[in-house]
Amino acid sequence: MSSQPTPLRAPVRRADRARQVADVLRQQIHAETFAHTLPSEGELAAEFAVSRNTVRDALALLKDEGLIERAPKVGTHVAQRKYEHGIDTLRGLKETLREHGEVRNEVRVATTVTPPPAVARRLDLNPGEQAVYIERLRFLGELPLSLDLTYLAPDIGAQVITRDLERNDVFALIEEIGGGPLGSADLVLEAITADPHSAAALQMPEDGALLLLERLTRLDDGRPVDLEYIRFRGDRITMRGSLVRPAESSDWRLI
Repeated sequence: MSSQPTPLRAPVRRADRARQVADVLRQQIHAETFAHTLPSEGELAAEFAVSRNTVRDALALLKDEGLIERAPKVGTHVAQRKYEHGIDTLRGLKETLREHGEVRNEVRVATTVTPPPAVARRLDLNPGEQAVYIERLRFLGELPLSLDLTYLAPDIGAQVITRDLERNDVFALIEEIGGGPLGSADLVLEAITADPHSAAALQMPEDGALLLLERLTRLDDGRPVDLEYIRFRGDRITMRGSLVRPAESSDWRLI
């Protein structure tokens, strides 16, 4: 009769527990669990079954991220919230944030270029064929949120740059021009640090956290038309989506 293996147990360090507490509190802040003021250190210590020193370490992590403010005799308050951007639906920033205010665009570049060969291949362009290049700094009110670099297929892009780029998502303009909906997109999301140019444009510290979204969008017939490199401020945007486990992944049996 085989015996069950004994799980290995090691003492959990205070720093590890602080990260665990910070992760839960961060989610609660984003979900607006706290209207403005967080519970006291004692209440949080009881809720998470940790020491008050561990709670202080967790709150220090969130303060360093700029999510909370702390002051003696005042307590801990939410300093700012992040705006959620879905990654399971194909929407532009204006569509995504319409409940939070007006998104406006500062169009920095809108021109025709000979794209790098790697870009041309992804847009199914012939060697030497030109594309339309657009660079926009995007604001929610007066708050800069993203720096968008966009390559468009030349026929659609030539019409896009004649439209109102300051107040519209490129997606909406493509659909208006094409007379039908976009189809699908491939995306890659990476964490990077802000280079000096991006940091200055987005009004954030150099080497601050950015979320780089690379997205190749296709028309409903599968034709690629829009390749974007979008730098989101990591302190202002959080990515959220819903995932479904594929059926073949759950094909298991007990032996």
